[in-house]
Amino acid sequence: MRSEYFEFDGDRGRFLGPDDLFPSKGFMEFVLQYGQDGLEALDNADEQVQQLINEMILAGLLERDEQGNLQMTERMHRGMQHQALLEIFRQLKGGWRDGHPSSDPGRHGERSDGTRPYEFGDPLSELALGESMRNAIRRLAASGGTTTTAGIVPIRFDESDFELHQVENATTSAICVLIDLSGSMMRYGRHIAAKRVAMGLRSLVREKFPHDHIEFIGFASTAECLADRDLPMVMPKPITTREWDIRIRVPLDQADQTHPHFTNLHHALRLARLRLTRQGADNRQIFIITDGQPTAHLSGDDTEILNLIYPPSETSAEITLREALTCARQGIRISSFALIEEYYGMDWVGFIDQLTRLVRGVAFYCTAGDLEATILESYLTGKREKRPLW
Repeated sequence: MRSEYFEFDGDRGRFLGPDDLFPSKGFMEFVLQYGQDGLEALDNADEQVQQLINEMILAGLLERDEQGNLQMTERMHRGMQHQALLEIFRQLKGGWRDGHPSSDPGRHGERSDGTRPYEFGDPLSELALGESMRNAIRRLAASGGTTTTAGIVPIRFDESDFELHQVENATTSAICVLIDLSGSMMRYGRHIAAKRVAMGLRSLVREKFPHDHIEFIGFASTAECLADRDLPMVMPKPITTREWDIRIRVPLDQADQTHPHFTNLHHALRLARLRLTRQGADNRQIFIITDGQPTAHLSGDDTEILNLIYPPSETSAEITLREALTCARQGIRISSFALIEEYYGMDWVGFIDQLTRLVRGVAFYCTAGDLEATILESYLTGKREKRPLW
């Protein structure tokens, strides 16, 4: 192999340094805050910004489509997801396998200390020959086994002699992340925190648990699936009315003709449940990122009706909780990420607490601007446990 060295001529397209492989934190915040509108506005910025754009294009972070519009590359998407992972999950430790560790002994993981008796269906590749031979000799000695004329003791194995190496268990998960896109998510930069959490989860799954399945659902007045590439650009729905008392009923297929900014967690949970039931993973989970209680739900039999209600009603909350309970009964674990500003002053937090208690799930509470101050509440054991996450 022949190597050649020469002085760097300043051509950033030939060499990519660490700062070129991922977008800067400031640019990431800009995209998360303004989405596609922000990228389009960059073309009208000053000369310094234009130079930055050209450098990011050379680095493979940005590109232009056939119409000349700026768009992010796959490298940019992965870089943003990786930075989001580092920002949120700073306490993660390396060395995890491509599966989630389990306390139960498994059949297809890495070997650990000890052995166990063979059971029908176990892989013979994990057969512990030394221990199996020892068991066979002990059994023959106890039964008074005889030697041959050549003085050789014939060893015949019985199924009870076999032992297998103990191996760690690894399990897979299918995850649906529900992202609140209601109008209130624009306040305090909550939509930025929501997208950061979602991208961090996406990066975590790809880097640590590549066998897991993860998908995203955005919900406002209705719910819809989101592609991975849409996460940085997705924005909360615009608020279209300032009326204090709203009671609207429209067919679901006419939802685009009414207000888009309500919170229909019921529709999101149902869509997530239907999609997760198609997955063959060992575990199924729903992760909710929201900043308020439901203000919309679906009803009707033959024709589905979208109900928009403000102030929030007990009916929307009850129907949403009923759907959450259905998910739990089908083996789907629900975790909530509540973006709040004042933990004890927000009435809607009571809904998250009720949801978490009902499904024996987990809830994370934090302000939009301080993800490190996250509070974890868990009802997994049937009792309420509250502690700082970090």
